[in-house]
Amino acid sequence: IADIETLVRSTGFFHAKAKSIQGASAVLARAFASGFPSRMEDLLTLPGVGRKTANVVLGTCFGVPAIIVDTHVRRVSQRLGLASSDDPDGIERELQALLPAAGWTDFSRRLTFHGRRRCHARKPDCGPCPLARLCPSRQG
Repeated sequence: IADIETLVRSTGFFHAKAKSIQGASAVLARAFASGFPSRMEDLLTLPGVGRKTANVVLGTCFGVPAIIVDTHVRRVSQRLGLASSDDPDGIERELQALLPAAGWTDFSRRLTFHGRRRCHARKPDCGPCPLARLCPSRQG
């Protein structure tokens, strides 16, 4: 476990993450020896894997349409008035209802990028934001 902790130390919460990685690896070797799981239900059986991580794997590795609700997607979708729920599962359902499935993964990535680069949590940079004129939460 110490070796895993060293590898993931810079990501934060490295003790818990290392334990989850070790646990997930054991389950993968035991229960999914024939191949990495590609279904939400199976991914959720892995230690440390919730809907967000499962959606990342499904969308990125398997091309399965997935809304990935991280802190940025949550914030930006609420600020833009696309989602009203505070619950990530609720936000996922609201965004799914707005978009064709084929665009879910890419849309999630774009919201995450926008949240990181422009629509910051404490001080959004609304001036040069290309969405400012459409945003009900714009500042300034």
